[in-house]
Amino acid sequence: MVKHEKHYKQKAHKRQAKKRSLAEVKKISAKTPYDFKGRHLTPYGGLLPLVALLEKLKFKELIDNSLTIKRIPHAMSNYQFILSILIAIYIGFSRLAHLVYIASDPIITGILKVTRLPVQSTFWRFLQSLRIFNVTQLEKINTVMMARVWEALNLSFSHITIDTDTTVNTVYGKQMGAKKGYNPKKKGKKSYQPIFSFIAQTGEFIGGKQRKGDRPTGEEVAQHLREVFESIPKQCKRIFARADAGFYCKEAIAVYREYKVLFAVVAQKTTALIDQLYRTSWQKIKSGEEICEFFYQPIGWERRERFVAIRYPKEFKPGDQLGLFEEEHYLYRVFVTDIPWSVLKVVDFYDGRAGAENLIKEASNDAGVAAAPSGRFIANMNFFLLAMLAYNFNRWLTLFALEENEKYQRTMLSTARLKYLFIGAKITFTSNRTEVHYGEDYPHKEKFNWLMEKLRKVKVVGGRVIPLYPEPLKVVWACS
Repeated sequence: MVKHEKHYKQKAHKRQAKKRSLAEVKKISAKTPYDFKGRHLTPYGGLLPLVALLEKLKFKELIDNSLTIKRIPHAMSNYQFILSILIAIYIGFSRLAHLVYIASDPIITGILKVTRLPVQSTFWRFLQSLRIFNVTQLEKINTVMMARVWEALNLSFSHITIDTDTTVNTVYGKQMGAKKGYNPKKKGKKSYQPIFSFIAQTGEFIGGKQRKGDRPTGEEVAQHLREVFESIPKQCKRIFARADAGFYCKEAIAVYREYKVLFAVVAQKTTALIDQLYRTSWQKIKSGEEICEFFYQPIGWERRERFVAIRYPKEFKPGDQLGLFEEEHYLYRVFVTDIPWSVLKVVDFYDGRAGAENLIKEASNDAGVAAAPSGRFIANMNFFLLAMLAYNFNRWLTLFALEENEKYQRTMLSTARLKYLFIGAKITFTSNRTEVHYGEDYPHKEKFNWLMEKLRKVKVVGGRVIPLYPEPLKVVWACS
């Protein structure tokens, strides 16, 4: 006897949340009375973990000892001005004029220990007072903070990958240093062309600076790479690097070899390189694709380098991948590398660099790097590093929120604001103690409590951070 039953049975849904009684539900309508008598309320309750992070890692002492500012302000100290700008950028206000919206916020004034933030012109004068040597000092501050976070979490990597790239930020004004250059979206408009380097595993900004609107020279690229490799925490045993054709030069390759970095860089299309591709024997793999590898010494380079290439039939479109150039019946992708892997593995490894494009987009749009607030180029260079430091705040808080054997997922700054920053809170003062009260319905309170507990356990003794874990934290990194 055959029993006919439905293959798919609809399961009864479980209740997702505790049902409220009608007595608890409050009706809101157009006739609901309102007033402005509420005191000590803030929409930025999620700043409390950031305060704990900066306090436990001795951020104030680091700013006071590392940053040299000749101007002596009267409204606030230099540290308070720096922290005000960082908090504003972290919240999402990339313009100094936006500080008026948080000038009287109770949690921000409580963090800064002032009754109210100064007027906009005071912040303008402070930003203009920053000099060229402050750029190097801000880079050092970012490096030291990153090292302290890694020490606190006892992070250790068998290898890390450094992704380096540039972007084009159009300016709308008479900013110094802006030039007409490569600007595919706003052709003919003046722009800046900043340079970035990120750690692929964690998404942290490790080095970079605001640049004028022209293409970086070989000397600039070499200097940038040296600064990045000097900033890498000592816990990293092996370093890989990826870069596009804008960094294809003998100076960059020399720095990679100097620091024993395994690299994969897109090769630029030159006549001599195309001749090498014609003379090389190709091996078919699948779907008409062909691969090859050869050793070649470009003019002016110190030694012969290994080149790997893959080509596709013209009708085949692998996607908007960087490093493609067209010749006769094929589309070519050519890389110079010293990684001892097969051609396909090198190509797959380089394709992972696409994540750096998203990081740059996040930094430009969410952290305010695209904003050039001053007409002076040096002020914009310092603002760039302040914006990237605020960008790293989110990365460091995400690292502290990790649990054992958890898969690390980079949370975008815009998403982190919605989940963990924009939390309504009430600040109360009882028995000479300040308390912050959140709503009982906050959906991420377990994660919030876990993060605060870890941050409050951090200790810095004699300039050294005491690790929270005796053994390196086991985490499944997104980029391995």
